[in-house]
Amino acid sequence: MKNLAIFFTLGWLLFACSGGTQTEQSSESVAEPEPEKMSAEALKLMAVGNKVYGQYCIACHQTDGKGVPGAFPTLVQTEWVNGDNTRLISVVLNGLQGEITVNGETYNGVMTPHGFLTDEEVAGVLTYVRQSFGNDAKPISAEEVAEVRASNTEAGT
Repeated sequence: MKNLAIFFTLGWLLFACSGGTQTEQSSESVAEPEPEKMSAEALKLMAVGNKVYGQYCIACHQTDGKGVPGAFPTLVQTEWVNGDNTRLISVVLNGLQGEITVNGETYNGVMTPHGFLTDEEVAGVLTYVRQSFGNDAKPISAEEVAEVRASNTEAGT
């Protein structure tokens, strides 16, 4: 029964990621996650993350994760996504403002803080992003998010 639930979750996840509200398909092939290589916990986080991404991230970062040039950065194969976990978690929890460079393009905008999300939701959306859009980085756990959240609280951020 558990395998059946995982199968349906994966089917829903793949369906939801296959086009959404995007009106034109890119000619570039984007590697999808390989569910058979993921742990049960990572699969659970991916399902949570897909929902969170669709609710809070897709408007700026788009269905394909490529963002909007000059306005919202890409999530495709960037050091921001695949690099330091603490920095990435902090960006989601605390937001980000000011000039950054992503894959050679400069952005100077605002990402609103999403500290209202639960640790599982933050871990889920970051795992989803790190396993989608051609990315292949390790999942982020809810425990990692809790640690960063706690250190932010202690530091007064």
